[in-house]
Order: sequence, then structure tokens, then C-alpha cells
Amino acid sequence: MEMWFLRRRMRIPWTAKKPNDTVLSETKTKRALINKIRKRKATFFGHMIRRERQEHLVMTGMFMGRRGRGRLCEKTTDGLASWLGVDSTVEMIKMTRKHDVWRGMIANSMRHGTG
Repeated sequence: MEMWFLRRRMRIPWTAKKPNDTVLSETKTKRALINKIRKRKATFFGHMIRRERQEHLVMTGMFMGRRGRGRLCEKTTDGLASWLGVDSTVEMIKMTRKHDVWRGMIANSMRHGTG
């Protein structure tokens, strides 16, 4: 998702067969842009998890049914957990309940540029 945003921001069409490495090396403010995307993703995730409605189930991937064929998609929770420096997604979901702690984790990750 981050690469899709980055390519859109740089106006690189999907038909251009550029690998991700060259796209990342071409951006001057790639780290600032990626951190801004991650911050918005993390704040939205915290908002959805605290609501505890149907969106909560979709964001965490806990709904009934069979998995589709092919390779597993990367989960939003896994990417956020690695960026925030949390060991497990369960621990991260517990942290979203405490709004001040969650905002502090996001601010700390923005400051230190982890991930």
C-alpha cells in the first residue's frame, strides 16, 4: 500500500515497469512521505479498533470463512507492528485501547524512524 501511494505521489503510471528499489531511490523525501503515510495508517487503525464494530473484525482479519487460494496477503496489523516496534499484533491491539499510549507510540516511531 505504501508503494502504491508513493508511485501515485510521484505520478509513475502502473504501466511503467520500474522496480520498487528505483522508485525509492528517486524520491528525495521518501522517508518523510512514508512516515506520513504510516502515521495516518496507524491513527486510522487505532480509531477503527477502538470503535469495536464490524470494521474492527475486518481490520484484524477475524471473520469466518475459508481463505482464498494463493499466497497470503500482507496484513495491515503486521506492517504496523513492525513499524511501531511491537512484538505481537495482540499487544498492539491492547495498546490502542489506551489513547495516550497509542499516540505516544506513533510519535516515538515518527521521531526515531523505525521500520
